Amino acid sequence: MDCLREIQGKQAHDPIFIEKMNTLSSRRCICVPGPLIVGAGPSGLATAACLKEKGVPSVVLERSNCIASLWQLKTYDRLRLHLPKHFCELPLMGFPTDFPTYPTKQQFVDYLEAYATKFHIEPRFNETVSQAEFDTTLGFWRVKSLGRNGEGTEYVCRWLVVATGENAESVVPEMEGKGEFCGDIRHTSLYKSGEEFRGKRVLVVGCGNSGMEVCLDLCNHNARPSLVVRDTVRTANSSP
Repeated sequence: MDCLREIQGKQAHDPIFIEKMNTLSSRRCICVPGPLIVGAGPSGLATAACLKEKGVPSVVLERSNCIASLWQLKTYDRLRLHLPKHFCELPLMGFPTDFPTYPTKQQFVDYLEAYATKFHIEPRFNETVSQAEFDTTLGFWRVKSLGRNGEGTEYVCRWLVVATGENAESVVPEMEGKGEFCGDIRHTSLYKSGEEFRGKRVLVVGCGNSGMEVCLDLCNHNARPSLVVRDTVRTANSSP
């Protein structure tokens, strides 16, 4: 029994269900026959493709206006995959053979676009999920979203897949004296290129992949970076 027929059956025999469904009248309600996937990044796309391969339809919601928004909108220009490409390919479709071992940011985005096209994945863009709740009376998830113009939609589905990513939101800690500092304080999600920092002194906090690569990029653009880290940096030759 599909989602719509099941809802109609409950509506005809369950007065509590009828009362709950009446609360949806103020917004558009869409019954999803398969899983609802939140996020059109690599994980969301891979989930949708694998479901489609098994004949299971799904709906993908994405709050931005493109797939892989973290890669397209919140990464620096020189970014490459930090692992060899065969570790990063999505299910059912490998990288093009002419791609380098460590594809560039644009090559990875092109690969994801081709992946979505191949599996006919068409996310609903500019839809921000504001609430997701499993309704025990209905036996379905009720997921509320807001569109770009503020219009509300409620999706009713049996299965919900959250693929919003672990780095979707930047974390900027509170720092003493931050309010008195007259310079630019920027999270790496807003950093694009060292060109705008040419000749300037820049303090980079953290020596993970992003911190080290931003430092290199600043050096390549003749900026003067310094690096501060929280703990001792260990190398292969460090003594215990």
